[in-house]
Amino acid sequence: MNRALAKAFPHVYCELDFTNPLELTVATILSAQSTDKRVNLTTPALFARYRTAMDYAQADRGELEQLIRPTGFYRNKANALMGLGRELVERFDGEVPHTMAELVTLPGIGRKTANVVLGNAFGIPGITVDTHFGRLVRRWRWTAETDPVKVEHAVGELIERREWTLLSHRVIFHGRRVCHARKPACGVCVLARDCPSYGTGPTEPLVAAELVRGPETGHLLALAGL
Repeated sequence: MNRALAKAFPHVYCELDFTNPLELTVATILSAQSTDKRVNLTTPALFARYRTAMDYAQADRGELEQLIRPTGFYRNKANALMGLGRELVERFDGEVPHTMAELVTLPGIGRKTANVVLGNAFGIPGITVDTHFGRLVRRWRWTAETDPVKVEHAVGELIERREWTLLSHRVIFHGRRVCHARKPACGVCVLARDCPSYGTGPTEPLVAAELVRGPETGHLLALAGL
């Protein structure tokens, strides 16, 4: 199934915009209970104003909250970003650490955020269990676990470590574009032959094709013979 996903999505990437580890860390914190699209609309002004950990540590709360307000839960997120800035300055010379053990000690960072940062800013393989990832691997019966940490470990035993970051992107891409929560596009899915949940959504190719989203739509439909 991983090989089929690789064929369907040969060019996968983190859909949050960033240019350095701090920006990715901040964007991932902001993405909680939000969308990558909304975060990407918010971060240009934020990153122009706050360039370093010290900038976040010394931020004016009101100004910071206004900038990140569109992402939701802005007060909690402002607390996390200001706390993150202080911790990075005090403990890590203003730099984002690159180990799981250190990252999860920072405000606003759990294993999911840490794996996003490790995999995409530092090239250290990690499995990112977001809502799409958890939903799909349960739909495929790779695991019955619902706890994200247990899902991460269960899938990690199935897939070789070097593939973890790419697998995360492929599964998330597939969840956003094809395997939707309520109405998956089963009839044009590259995993149809192997999926134990095939038939959850429309199986008629032309009907299913209408459900596919994203810039890869043409490629995905071509793989389905349309």
